[in-house]
Amino acid sequence: AAMGGSLLPMLVVVLSARSAVGEPAESAHVDGAPPSKIAVVGAGIGGSATAHFLRQHFGPEVQVDVFEKGEVGGRLATVTVNHHDYESGGSIIHSLNLHMQEFVKVLGLKYRRSVAGKTAVFNGEEVILEETDWYLLDLFRLWWRYGISFIRLQMWVEEIMEKFMRIYKYQAHGYAFSSVEELLDSLGGSGFINMTRRPLSDSLLELGVSQRFIDEVIAPVMRVNYGQNVSIPAFVGAVSLAGAQNNLWAVEGGNKLVCSGLLKMANANLLQAQVSSVSPVYSAEAPQYQLSYTTEAGTGSELYDIVVLATPLQESVKSEVQFQGFTPPFDQLTGTYHSTVATIVHGYLNTSFFGFPDPRLFPFASVLTTETPDVFFNSVASVCPVNISAGFRRKQPQEAGVYKVFSSQPLEKAQLKTLFRSYYSVQVTEWQAYPSYGSTLGLPPVELHPNLYYLNGIELAGSAMEMSSVAAKNIALLAYHRWNRQTDMVDQRDLMHRIKTEL
Repeated sequence: AAMGGSLLPMLVVVLSARSAVGEPAESAHVDGAPPSKIAVVGAGIGGSATAHFLRQHFGPEVQVDVFEKGEVGGRLATVTVNHHDYESGGSIIHSLNLHMQEFVKVLGLKYRRSVAGKTAVFNGEEVILEETDWYLLDLFRLWWRYGISFIRLQMWVEEIMEKFMRIYKYQAHGYAFSSVEELLDSLGGSGFINMTRRPLSDSLLELGVSQRFIDEVIAPVMRVNYGQNVSIPAFVGAVSLAGAQNNLWAVEGGNKLVCSGLLKMANANLLQAQVSSVSPVYSAEAPQYQLSYTTEAGTGSELYDIVVLATPLQESVKSEVQFQGFTPPFDQLTGTYHSTVATIVHGYLNTSFFGFPDPRLFPFASVLTTETPDVFFNSVASVCPVNISAGFRRKQPQEAGVYKVFSSQPLEKAQLKTLFRSYYSVQVTEWQAYPSYGSTLGLPPVELHPNLYYLNGIELAGSAMEMSSVAAKNIALLAYHRWNRQTDMVDQRDLMHRIKTEL
């Protein structure tokens, strides 16, 4: 009896799991009834874009609730210094980021004017690499110092970008992928998947890129973009190097305006709430999900047909979302997030630290650093406000300006005094900015359970606004096809060929 007693609940679970997957005949929504309520947890770029795409695919009737415990925008945020706002989080968008570009267009937002400025690389003692006003001279210098390395690198990044760009075509034709691996595989085959598993430095050395180029050019770019070194996965590195090219832009008024704009356009209900738990409720057909949450007013709970988790679930991020009543129970997602400190300083840069005793002769707007023990920061850059007026010019180094310093630890007073001759104000934002990239981690699942989706796994393949937007579009398509049982639109092979024959 003891045996039977323990077997019975198992049997019930097995049966209910069977019916959860279910044959179309026994499903309640086989008649094409749309879901009535969808929840999105997180209102950063991933969550806001998901809400927008869900509305696009499921139509005007479905209720879309978006839960956000902090500020809309998530890691897109601004701080105010001296009556102006500055980006304290995600600040640049690449010109090939088609989803972001489309959002800005449909929302009627404006591109922020970019203000020219030169970059240098500092090794703790001296500037070892600098941009000049003259592009050809820069090319010649790079060529002289690194030989063919930078041409090889350029070609490698371009080839990867070209393949990655296929995602827009696939998504425009309505194709979705059930995992990050499937998505990458359909774009770049096993090559892309292997690139998520091997260090960037290995891939580059194999390409014939010199160690010197890796140390002096690649490492500083990885430090400013991800606060990590060249042992991050090659694919993540390629995404980040694509972002180091010139055609970059940002949104007038702050990048976070994209998030609030998308939520408004999606006609989503924004709930200022911390989601505490998600639990499946099994009825005859696919499970629904009970979301429990806490607001300033107290606690509440609500039942949803589809749930998208658009916030990192790793322990280090403290998402505080518990999964209850799942069989088998969910494992804690592997990996942690990497803490990056953004310090916005209003003051006078100490240019003599970089070997320029006279600040008037200091020509750089941003300084990247190589990986050396004595260097306590990843980068320092003069930053422009999110609203740039027509007559705006960058402050000269001899004037007081606003600078953004990235570092892995909060800066001590002595370190601030090293970087700045004097300063009026210091504002510190500590971000759990992106995953800590080890090359051993698997990619987290996109489908956690029927109609329960996880967006942020894509960040392990590359953490950028556009990556989250691509993931958002994919999840909206996937949720739609799964709901309507359109298996021929998910994980299809040989899409390039298919799309050619469709036209």
